[in-house]
Amino acid sequence: QVQLVESGGGLVQAGGSLRLSCAASGRTFSSYAMGWFRQAPGKEREFVAAISWSGGTTYYADSVKGRFTISRDNAKNTVHLQMNSLKPDDTAVYYCARSGRYNYYGPGRGEYDYWGQGTQVIVSS
Repeated sequence: QVQLVESGGGLVQAGGSLRLSCAASGRTFSSYAMGWFRQAPGKEREFVAAISWSGGTTYYADSVKGRFTISRDNAKNTVHLQMNSLKPDDTAVYYCARSGRYNYYGPGRGEYDYWGQGTQVIVSS
């Protein structure tokens, strides 16, 4: 069974930065692409960023491009989301997820088969 545990959320002022981490269990972490999604109150869960199994390719939602950076450390079974220039609209619960389709690192929520419990990010204006 795969377990994903996010950390690093919190309260930050607009313009500030946060670094989210996701720790994954299991010995096959490096074989899967990973993604980050977020869900704001009253809204559907939306794609934020994803990274290929090797870390060599990344993909971002337009809303975070140039501000967020996804990375992974396969030796430590972790994936990170560095969030800079945060805006109040970035306020949401952030989830990491494992892609269920070989090296799929796109925005399709249904392609991800394991999810973490989420970490809250609040950006104050």
